Amino acid sequence: MLRRPRRNRKSTVIRDMVEETRLSVNDFMLPLFLLEGNSKKVEVDSMPGVYRLSLDNMLREVETCLKLGIRAFDVFPVVDEKHKDKIATQSYNHDFFYLKALTEIKKEFPEACIMTDVAMDPYSTDGHDGIVDDEGNILNDETLEILGEMTLSQAQTGIDIIGPSDMMDGRVEYLRDVLDENGFENTSIMSYTAKYASAFYGPFRDALDSAPKSGDKKTYQMNPANLREAIIEGELDEEEGADFLMVKPALAYLDVIKLLRDNFDLPIAAYNVSGEYAMIKAAAQKGWLDGDKAMMESLLSMRRAGAKIILTYFAKEAAILLKS
Repeated sequence: MLRRPRRNRKSTVIRDMVEETRLSVNDFMLPLFLLEGNSKKVEVDSMPGVYRLSLDNMLREVETCLKLGIRAFDVFPVVDEKHKDKIATQSYNHDFFYLKALTEIKKEFPEACIMTDVAMDPYSTDGHDGIVDDEGNILNDETLEILGEMTLSQAQTGIDIIGPSDMMDGRVEYLRDVLDENGFENTSIMSYTAKYASAFYGPFRDALDSAPKSGDKKTYQMNPANLREAIIEGELDEEEGADFLMVKPALAYLDVIKLLRDNFDLPIAAYNVSGEYAMIKAAAQKGWLDGDKAMMESLLSMRRAGAKIILTYFAKEAAILLKS
């Protein structure tokens, strides 16, 4: 035989030299869940090892992560029911704990990259990403005005990236205009470009208590059966001024990650969502697979598919393994 591919696999040194895809701690962004109050640390039942944290504990968590080389964080608010209403009023209230905490995090750690979530569901009594009318319809254009208020309030805290996760049509251009008109030209937009109506979001909704109170999100999130539709969303987001394109979830949508990577020059992000995390954790706890190896293999698959940025709850564990 003239060709023996195994010759390039015969030793660790040779395997490392020809390795096509490599993970780095620089690829990771860690999602964090912020609680109102102090001295609070509450584990998410469906996400072992993931906690809802009050600001004091979150500051300590960010400091620990920075020492591990993790420098990017996506902060989500856990909003008590008493603060919610139909039009997400608290989302742009400068005295609300979330916005005050973002200011404090950036003040304490200016070197950290902080991303925020732009959508109504954490603050809405309906649990939807947009305004719900009396017939149960999600109102697209009316929602943009609230998202604009939310975006401006978040940008004013000094954060680096806003992440519109709502999937309303036209929101990237609307939010880009709001930012630019108010002097925030340097605030980036990581658009949830191809966000699918997925079954893998369950533990996240438990963490934020943000599940829809009625209906589902299929009229605005994408159909899991559709691939080419992601090109339409990508073209729109690119034209409207997005700086990054995101695919969510990641593992069941590696083909979508690759499609966007092959068709756009913008950096592609993948959100390794709560259900994907929970599956590996649960199987590892049962002894059905090696949790560390499954974690690293799944993260590697996202990089191989074309994701430059991976939002993952595994960031700390992966960073420790990469250092060892």
